[in-house]
This record gives sequence, structure tokens and C-alpha cells, in this order.
Amino acid sequence: MTIAYFDCFAGISGDMTLGALIDSGADRALLDATIEALRLGDEASIDVRHETRGHVGGTRVVVQTVDRVERTVPALRGIVEDADAPDRVKAPVLDAIDRLARAEARLHDVAEDQLHLHELGGADTLVDLMGAFWLLYGLDVDQVYSSALPAPRGRLGQMPLPAPASVRVLEGTGAVFEATDTELELVTPTGAAILAAGARFERPAMSLRSIGYGIGARETPGNALAVWIGDRIESRTGVTLIETNIDDMAPNLVAALCEDLMEAGALDVSVTPALMKKGRAGHLITVMSPPELVARLADHLLRHSTTLGVRMSTAQRVTAQRRIIEVKTRFGSARVKVKELDGKPLDVAPEYEDCRRISRETGVDLREVMRVVSDAARKELDLG
Repeated sequence: MTIAYFDCFAGISGDMTLGALIDSGADRALLDATIEALRLGDEASIDVRHETRGHVGGTRVVVQTVDRVERTVPALRGIVEDADAPDRVKAPVLDAIDRLARAEARLHDVAEDQLHLHELGGADTLVDLMGAFWLLYGLDVDQVYSSALPAPRGRLGQMPLPAPASVRVLEGTGAVFEATDTELELVTPTGAAILAAGARFERPAMSLRSIGYGIGARETPGNALAVWIGDRIESRTGVTLIETNIDDMAPNLVAALCEDLMEAGALDVSVTPALMKKGRAGHLITVMSPPELVARLADHLLRHSTTLGVRMSTAQRVTAQRRIIEVKTRFGSARVKVKELDGKPLDVAPEYEDCRRISRETGVDLREVMRVVSDAARKELDLG
């Protein structure tokens, strides 16, 4: 899965987002396509150049407008809906516009369909929003993540900080704010809307492919937005191990208990032979549980086994990525589990139930079916 991590150490704005994505490897031509798709060639043009802010160098994108036209929210939506752009681009743009409209309507107590967004109703806002999501689409980004956002305290002229519109746009998104002493507007409403329309506010484990810096308008050193592009690594997650020792339960009931625990959401269940007190043979049952299911699975163990208590401990696990593909063989189609690291396939494992079904239907030995399915998957994935 390709992801983008927005490191907003100096805040975020629409133009900084465009610059960072271009700097990270997105196709600059998509910005021209954005203006053409929105039919704003008479109002807007784009200048892309390299600039530095202190020790940070990156890409500065300036969206220049002439004969500024302020549009109502329905007019903005109409331009996006009529644009000749992919639906996967237009959907988050419309979401961002809706969020801006709701925030401004609440701030000014005006119905959304009557609302003029003033500074946010011009061609530059449309270009910033559609350009950002089109560049993300061009980079094949499946999910956006964001760092905490800087939250200054005070006023900028008559406007309180953080800017009320930006805070309203991010309301309910899980955005994290960190205090800063800078008395400047660091998160603009457009930048906030880009994050609000699809970002998760957490730092993911990722394999980095590229990083870009989008330079902001102010000449302040370090005034930039960083965007990291890479592959998500589902490598380290916290789990809880629920364990109990049992020496007075029939093995077939233990087997049924394990099946029920897996169906209830356990990540894994194992049974290990154990020598109990007084030399009695027993079993150590270990249940691996995600944090949110610990109470349910522990309760299931207590209710449906002979144990009088369970032990719990937390652990970290490191996992490879996995996905399922379907391959065609001379015996029929079967699913195969693919093990991956850093987005590259390492090994395959045929799905037992599919191979067992084929073996029964064809009369071919199960081992031969599994070998053929495995060979087909390895050939498809070029694993040799």
C-alpha cells in the first residue's frame, strides 16, 4: 500500500501541499491538467520554482489569479462536478469543499447555499484542492497520514489563532494540535481541508521511497511542509497473550474451543502439551488477541473451558505483509496467500481448503494439487 505522510512541522497550506507533492516526484503536468479540467485557464496560472527557507530547499508553487471571481458554494461544487477529472480525484475535492462550507456557515451563521467563501471562493482554492488530490492520485497514494499540527496562541490582527475556520474544518477528524509560540497563521483553511478530507492523524511505519518539501510564501527559515511517500509496513503491533493451563478437559472439546476462539476474533490460538502437577498430562492454551478483544476472549475462555483463571501479558509482534491472489491451473482455480516484505513477494502458500476441494473433485492427490498451485503462483509472481 502506497502512503503519504505529511510532516507539518511548520504548518500546511494549499500551495505548500502542491510544492511538496511535486518535490516528492509527482508529475508537474497534472497541475496544468487541473486548470484545464476546471476550465479556469482565463483566471489562473501556475508558477513552479525551486526556493529555500533557511536550510530547507524545495519546490515553491504559486497559483496566480487574475480578475478574481468569488463563487458561492454551489458554484464551486458545480465546477468540480463538471470537471474532466477522475472520480477518485473529484470525490475528496467535493468533500473538502463541503467541510469548508460547513465550517464557514457555522462561523458566520449563513446557510451553505447562500454562502460566499470570499478568499476561499476563488480559482486558487479550486486549483489547490483538485491539484493536491490529483497529484496524490498520480502517485498512487492509497492513504494519507499527518503529524500533529502546530497551534499558535494569540491573535493575528483581529483573528484569533489558530484560525477559527481551520479549527472548524478539522473538528471531529482526530487532528492533534501541539502548542507553539509562533504568532502566525500556520494551518490555512485550505490546508486543513486537504487533511480533513482523508488523512489519519498518526505516524505510520513505512518504507520510504521519496520525500518532498513544499516551500511556503513567508521568508521565515524552515517554512516548509514535508511529504514522505512510501509503502506502509504492518510490522510491529501490540497484542495481548491470554494463557491458561487445563488438565481436565477432553481433547475434542479443546479443539472445539480453539475453533470458537478464532471465530470470535483471536489472531491465533495454539495448544501445547504440558506436564501438570502430580504428573498429569494437560494442555497450555495460548490465545493471541488484539487489544480491543481481550475482555471478550478472556470471558469466552472462562465460560467455555474448565479453567478457573487466565494469565495475560502484552507482547510486540513483527509481521510480514500478506495478500491473496487467485491462480488458474489445469485442475481449476485456487487462492494463494502471498507473503511480502517492503511490497515485494517472498513466498506463497496455497489455500488448503481450495486445494482440498480440487483434490476431491478431480481425484488428484492433494500433494500434487498443492504443488501445481504453488508453482503457478510462483510463476505469476516471478519468484522462480
